[in-house]
Amino acid sequence: MKIRVENPKNSKKTMMLCGFVLEDSDKVLGLEKVDAKIISSLKQSIKDMGGMFGKIVFIPSEGKTSRMLLAGLGKKENFTNDTIRFVSGKIAQKARELKLREFSIIVPPSSIVEPISAVSQIVEGCKMSLYKFEKYKSKKENIIPDLTILVSKSEKISKMIKTSDIISDGVLFTKDIANLPPNDCTPTTLANVSKILSKKNRMKCSIISKKELEKKGFGGIVAVGQGSKNEPKLIILEHRMGSRNEKPIVLVGKAVTFDTGGISLKPGEKMDEMKFDKCGGCTVIGIMKAVSELKLPINIVGIIPSVENMPGGESYRPGDIIKLYSGKTAEILNTDAEGRIILSDALSFGEKQYSPKAIIDFATLTGACIIALGTNVAGIISNDEKLTQKIKESSKRTTEEIWELPLNNDYMDMIKSDVADMKNVGIGRAAGTITAAAFLRNAIKDTPWVHIDIAGVAWTQVATKDKPYNPKGATGFGVRLILDYLQNI
Repeated sequence: MKIRVENPKNSKKTMMLCGFVLEDSDKVLGLEKVDAKIISSLKQSIKDMGGMFGKIVFIPSEGKTSRMLLAGLGKKENFTNDTIRFVSGKIAQKARELKLREFSIIVPPSSIVEPISAVSQIVEGCKMSLYKFEKYKSKKENIIPDLTILVSKSEKISKMIKTSDIISDGVLFTKDIANLPPNDCTPTTLANVSKILSKKNRMKCSIISKKELEKKGFGGIVAVGQGSKNEPKLIILEHRMGSRNEKPIVLVGKAVTFDTGGISLKPGEKMDEMKFDKCGGCTVIGIMKAVSELKLPINIVGIIPSVENMPGGESYRPGDIIKLYSGKTAEILNTDAEGRIILSDALSFGEKQYSPKAIIDFATLTGACIIALGTNVAGIISNDEKLTQKIKESSKRTTEEIWELPLNNDYMDMIKSDVADMKNVGIGRAAGTITAAAFLRNAIKDTPWVHIDIAGVAWTQVATKDKPYNPKGATGFGVRLILDYLQNI
């Protein structure tokens, strides 16, 4: 999608002029700056559509445009930071349905919404809503029309359009690799994707393969990955644009390219969705892409432990005791609780190798998180209130919703083992999301750390809220959230 900005008064003819309408309002927001001649002819159409949230209506026009679209924003008092993003997505999808080459959206006046925020939401909503995963289709059907944003030009507006464009591309890149099928996306595939990305975006990329993982003591990653012919990899991406002495922020993402559950085999129903068990790692790769393209003046390290969890003669077993990178031992009671094992190695490595000022991990870790929070809110567990608060603030701005769960010594006690330092599952089904995080907490000494469980939000599921910018498949959840956090440090 090509995006350009035009001053409303100087706007050229467009194939579809799109404007927003508040509920129970009698005018199109900002239209008077574009084409005052057609305002009177719209009154009945505006009254009929009522400005209801998400409702769109076409009307004939005699002004500069061959067609016009009215899009309802609902009541002003119900506005969120997602309102314009959501409605802009519906506009973009209608433009595609009509097979238009381009369309224009009028930015509402500052009395309604801050223009910088509106522009950001319009770009993100339009770009993300036009996404389709068509890599394996013989006939490509997706049509991407260009977008013109009608707003008074300024350096801040231009910068925000560029920033939002890059962030949206980061989300779409994340979706592209997360949607790859398991036969076409192994740990080696993710490693190769990262290598190509690093060369293009001037990041350092290191890949640690199985023999070196064994030699360096990554007992968790090796154990989980040893049942598959597709060898495990530890992928490391480094963006170094901060000062030389500045400690980095480390991002860690679980990337199980396919999860059968191993010896503790999952039920067959919906096992195909386990291609999405790599979404945490894909999120980190997408963030690193955007960070490098935004040229953020900070130091960021992305660490992606990647395995395929398969049953077989070489698989690790319930009853095994493995030694993790931290030096601690773990009793394996369920091989389907594998994400915490590979993340544990990666977290310990990240802390020891980089002495970071903060660690944030992403993982499709527990079905228990879906039971607790559903499929529209991610779980967050932390050892640091200040770091948690900053990410909560980013959550409010981006509307990628999170909810904090507790982690105290009682939960830590639930994963103590009689025969090892800890066990990889808690007591029964109680507090499954928290006991998984407790296992991860054991991997970290004293670095501020946040764990984000994205099991319910990483891809669209039965109860996922219908949003135009989240078409079926991977959602890219977490990319916008953490990029906002990083930009506001």
